[in-house]
Amino acid sequence: MNNYLCIQRSQPNPPGGAGESEAPTPAQMEQMYAKFNAWKEKFQDNIVDMGGKLGIGTVVTADTVTDGPFVEANEVVGGYMIITAESLEKAVEVAQESPGVMPGSSVEVREISTP
Repeated sequence: MNNYLCIQRSQPNPPGGAGESEAPTPAQMEQMYAKFNAWKEKFQDNIVDMGGKLGIGTVVTADTVTDGPFVEANEVVGGYMIITAESLEKAVEVAQESPGVMPGSSVEVREISTP
């Protein structure tokens, strides 16, 4: 089994979106939690670390330290998680079924190599 880093990305203003969206209703929230919990239960053996939402950060280079992330970016990295799977294809299956994958968002799946 290999570990994979799943990086949640979203567009600040997805195509067809109107910028800031309305808050979900309690019924919509209940439905979202039900989907999330069903996905989490189905893939409980694959989820190593649910990760979390990423907040404000800093970009460090050899020459500078700059506040970030930058709003002019085409995509914003919003969160991460670590999963385990027999192959990249299986890891992609886990990520594809995640309720977080929706129009205007994506999940980058990268194998974590260890020496």
